[in-house]
Amino acid sequence: MGKRIVVALGGNALGNTPLEQLEKVKIAADIISDLVKDGNDVIIGHGNGPQVGMINLAMDYSANGKEKTPLMPLVECGAMSQGYIGYHLQQALGQAFKEKGINKTAVSVVTQVEVAEDDKAFEHPTKPVGMFYTKEKADELAREKGFTFVEDAGRGYRKVVPSPKPLHIVEIDAVKKMVDAGLVVITIGGGGIPVVKKNDRLVGIDAVIDKDKSSAKLASDLNADFLLILTAVDKVCINFNKPDQKELDEINVEQAMKYISEGQFAKGSMLPKVEACLEFVNSSDDRCAIITLLEKASDAVKGLTGTKIVK
Repeated sequence: MGKRIVVALGGNALGNTPLEQLEKVKIAADIISDLVKDGNDVIIGHGNGPQVGMINLAMDYSANGKEKTPLMPLVECGAMSQGYIGYHLQQALGQAFKEKGINKTAVSVVTQVEVAEDDKAFEHPTKPVGMFYTKEKADELAREKGFTFVEDAGRGYRKVVPSPKPLHIVEIDAVKKMVDAGLVVITIGGGGIPVVKKNDRLVGIDAVIDKDKSSAKLASDLNADFLLILTAVDKVCINFNKPDQKELDEINVEQAMKYISEGQFAKGSMLPKVEACLEFVNSSDDRCAIITLLEKASDAVKGLTGTKIVK
């Protein structure tokens, strides 16, 4: 019997340009379609860090250039990224389904996620977005634009923006109906478009919600069996990049909390993934989260690889 699986696909796995993304989504679609072919209900969440940063940078450049185009807020840039990433994914999945004889349709949902206006994240930006820079270039942009940059897991410097906690997926009822109808739903793109409630109305706010934490919320709301976080490594490691580096096959909540307290997981990369897994696993009994390499998604669900996190 198939399982209900929420797949969290990293924005970095989708490339840095639209043309590069068109090629990379074919790889992701081929892998995700195998999960569907195995009889699983698959729901896809995806990141947008590189993409929303690219859009935001281009819009800022245009607004400050000769043409003086309207300034585009970050929240609208996030909505744009949902649209074009979703378009690429559903197109690639449609082709993969056709080639493999899978009678399924992929559909993208422009998805809002409610956050708290007084979330402390707005005082301390932490979410890396956009491209990687050298320290010299980051310092230059910080002086010229007032941006805040951080070093991101040894890969360079990236602009950071607020990353509030996801509280409620606004379109969750629609997503549930689509999943129950047999559609393969692409949702909470980039963690969802962040909105706050003002006078009982939803209003967009500039931020980027962590896609892994939104995916954990989505998986919990949909009563999924698995939260599958696909990233650039086969397994989570402790003592990463040290002589005594060790891969983790399976850990429970207590062990994961111990490793977090020891600072084993990098804040800009693995830590939010592990924290998201803990949120999902703790939300109910008999739930399992897995972190693994994109190319090994199917094997991970079968218990052959990846790092499994259980209660």
